[in-house]
Amino acid sequence: MENHPLLPRVEAALDALRPYLVTDGGNVRVANITPEGVLQLEWEGACGACPMSPMTRAGLEDTVKKAVPEITAVEAK
Repeated sequence: MENHPLLPRVEAALDALRPYLVTDGGNVRVANITPEGVLQLEWEGACGACPMSPMTRAGLEDTVKKAVPEITAVEAK
């Protein structure tokens, strides 16, 4: 996974949003990028139990897909 060609661009897109997640006591980690282009994220910290996580995932998906059009969807665990 760490050698995936899209990972640097995905991480750069997520880095733009991480300060907001960290402010609320959470973060997100890339778990996998599937061959179909699905970005699988793992919630960390407070994000794991946050009732707003579906909306946050939608925001992450929008940002990542704009920066990395090869990503077809974002799933969060």
